[in-house]
Amino acid sequence: MSNILTQLAVSGAMDINTVGNVGTTSGDDLKNGIVQAINVVVGFLALVCVIVIIIGGVNYMTSTGDAGKVKKAKDTILYGLIGLIICVLAFAIVNFVILNIIKSN
Repeated sequence: MSNILTQLAVSGAMDINTVGNVGTTSGDDLKNGIVQAINVVVGFLALVCVIVIIIGGVNYMTSTGDAGKVKKAKDTILYGLIGLIICVLAFAIVNFVILNIIKSN
């Protein structure tokens, strides 16, 4: 923001296209947009996994010793944990790959 204000003060009046493109390229904007979109999706999926784990925990606590309900609750917790691990790995892999693509350009 200060870079834009400095340029406006130095040059007088600038057209809006020059101000909007100060220090950015469309390729970087696209890569950053993709990374942010993927991070939002993975974050949402991780939240869903945590909710599934909580639901499994509640089901386990309310199973009252019924073997079928206990098994179903344990499976729900296990599937939630597997999903959470996949979300964390997806987040790490995507950020690693995209950051290496940005560095190579």
